[in-house]
Amino acid sequence: MSKKTIAVELRRKREGKTNYAKRIKLISSGKPRLVVRKSLKNMHMQIVEYSEKGDKILCSANSRELIKYGWNLNRGNIPAAYLTGLLLGKKSAGKVEEAVLDIGLQESVKGSRLYAALKGVLDAGLNVRHSEEILPDAKRISGAHISAYAEKVRKGDPEKFKRFFSQYEKNIPEIKVEKIFEKTKEAIMKNTAKNIVKKSQ
Repeated sequence: MSKKTIAVELRRKREGKTNYAKRIKLISSGKPRLVVRKSLKNMHMQIVEYSEKGDKILCSANSRELIKYGWNLNRGNIPAAYLTGLLLGKKSAGKVEEAVLDIGLQESVKGSRLYAALKGVLDAGLNVRHSEEILPDAKRISGAHISAYAEKVRKGDPEKFKRFFSQYEKNIPEIKVEKIFEKTKEAIMKNTAKNIVKKSQ
């Protein structure tokens, strides 16, 4: 009686966590991977270099880090994604010049926070091949759309406003997300610039 050989798939493939065909294609580029992942409350980003002994993380950033730069609003929205990308891009200065985008198994949606994070990295000076049309516009990146929607809800449904925007109202009574965004962006640019100068001395 002949015995059948059963090929067992790799664990991460079985669990739906890794697309190995896509991973091999990214690695074959010879460039570090810009890994962007999102959760409901945070953004997670890394620049990863492939090694036969295991991937090496060159630098990383998490939206929780934005708190020390003055961001006291939702850390999982589009403005926070952009700022996390900007922070990672500034951290990578002098370490990485070019990378390929790796969004894993996440759905690619034009203008989403995944691409807001990419825009932040690009504005920090890192070269990542992309199509301009996938990036969110400046108003969405700054959070202007959030401010406009909050104001609309405040006038039309006060109860809904309290449920969804109490955190915003507590931190910025006028609900001008753009103001906090610009202050946080400026703080990231100044702080990372100081760190780069210190390292070069």
